Amino acid sequence: MKVALLITFSLLCALLPATAFAQGGQMRAADFRVYDSSGRVVSLNEVVGAMGGADVVFIGETHNDAVAHRLELQLLQAASARYGSTAEANVRREVTLSLEMFERDVQTTLDEYLGNLILERQLLSDSRPWNNYQTDYRPLIEFARANSLPVIAANAPARYANRVSRAGRTSLAALSPAAKAWIAPLPYGEASAAYAAKFNRAMEGMGGGHDGSVKQNFLDAQVLRDATMAYSIAQALTSRPKALVIHVTGLFHTEGRMGIPEQLERYRPRARMLVIALIPEAQAPRLDAENLKKAGDFVIVTLAPQP
Repeated sequence: MKVALLITFSLLCALLPATAFAQGGQMRAADFRVYDSSGRVVSLNEVVGAMGGADVVFIGETHNDAVAHRLELQLLQAASARYGSTAEANVRREVTLSLEMFERDVQTTLDEYLGNLILERQLLSDSRPWNNYQTDYRPLIEFARANSLPVIAANAPARYANRVSRAGRTSLAALSPAAKAWIAPLPYGEASAAYAAKFNRAMEGMGGGHDGSVKQNFLDAQVLRDATMAYSIAQALTSRPKALVIHVTGLFHTEGRMGIPEQLERYRPRARMLVIALIPEAQAPRLDAENLKKAGDFVIVTLAPQP
């Protein structure tokens, strides 16, 4: 099941090299370049301005790209400054951070830490943070904590995605009602044809020589994550009508408005979405309008040198 675990944790993390950019220090203009979907070079300020017209901003990253992580923090800070609690009343929103990197069953632990009820060491021991949490995602959590921003633990617990990869999507019916609360309502949505084709191409590139039923299980495990993150976002929008949800996730989950955005349409058909793709230069598409539109509403190419 090694291929399934790689896919569901981070497909692109396995495919892309690590960056040498240091997490500390200030961002420089030389570290990234921003394009809109027409291929025009734009500023981060224009990206933040476009956030105001969205209910959900998807930021798709490569999980080991340190430039991307610093840009995520910068975008969250800018969104909070422009639309948060200190903004003018006519643009004020409840800026909410949503993360693939925390699973739904640790929401209470995360809330307790954000509310200063428990210590960080207890958060780390009880919430199963990713291995790169300290360098890459802690800054987001600490900014949210310091500024009283809600944070959504959006993902499906890995144990249930693993069950689907082994036994298929129908195997989730055996879960208890309490366990089912941690995933999207059953039966959850199917992958679109385009997303399934993209997923299968990625598996082939990773050497996944599996029969059709095994491939389908792996795809359904991926879609469980997509659907659960979409459902988590939809719940936040229902409970916070003026929310601006900023969801940080792997690029594969949102690129080209596939994955989570497709699943969100099931739960929140009229949700306004903005997709930002953060792509290392070595993996960036040909920078023309056709390819940029396939990636996102904005594409930020990270330019830090690779080791």
